[in-house]
Amino acid sequence: MKTRELGRQGPEVSVIGLGAWPIGGGMGVVDEAVAIATVRSAIDAGITLLDTAQAYRTSESTLGRALGDGYRDRCFLATKVSSDYSPTGIRTAMDNSLRALGVDHVDLYQVHSWRADVYPIESTMETMARLQEEGKTRFIGVSNFNAEQMSQAYGVAPFHSSQPRYNMIDRHIEPTDLPFCEQRGIGNLVHSPLAKGLLTGKYRADHVFPDEDERSGFPRFQGKQFAAYMQLGDRLREVAHDVGCTMVQLAIAWCLRQPAVSCVLVGAKSPSQVADY
Repeated sequence: MKTRELGRQGPEVSVIGLGAWPIGGGMGVVDEAVAIATVRSAIDAGITLLDTAQAYRTSESTLGRALGDGYRDRCFLATKVSSDYSPTGIRTAMDNSLRALGVDHVDLYQVHSWRADVYPIESTMETMARLQEEGKTRFIGVSNFNAEQMSQAYGVAPFHSSQPRYNMIDRHIEPTDLPFCEQRGIGNLVHSPLAKGLLTGKYRADHVFPDEDERSGFPRFQGKQFAAYMQLGDRLREVAHDVGCTMVQLAIAWCLRQPAVSCVLVGAKSPSQVADY
């Protein structure tokens, strides 16, 4: 597994990371034993970065059980505060995450989204910096911030990472956000590189997602819009065939072509899906 630096003078992390939203049940029910096997197979395959969040349902507690037997020492563990970004809310979330994960610190703690209209970014980032000083996290980062928002946050507390959505369909970060990160030496952990399955080649236009899968309520996965994305997938499958790789590998490599991208976070619900990466 290749590695890249997470931010300027940051830690080395695997270029493929495990996004732990699916094992929390957000994309359909996953048996806990299968989820644990999935996490461990990812680490055994050389994936070092594991990313979860306060909002990822049972993900943190499942990860905590998976990281026994020495697996914690083999990974770079990242999580996020997802709702209350007040100083008290952040500290409470951190303590709850550490308890669920069964650890005394994480490697990266991130603010999950921009909510400065409710919680002043100054107090949010100052609290994040205090947690870093106290040793509860080695590094701090942000998630789903644009360049202007990152600039405001960075002015309060410099951070190592940003976690945006990025894939061949969702390219909004290219004009401004990626250049900002490259200039400041911020590493990107891009999420949804497979567009939640649209870029896997796994589905057909008549596929119906079960109610417990979040995609059942997304317009992208319904009707004509879904059919159009499946047609795009057919074309990309031909491109992947021509260059001798799978669609999944093509989608991951496409994201990694950006120098500001440190790691591509892929979800998996089984060890066999990990093997596809």
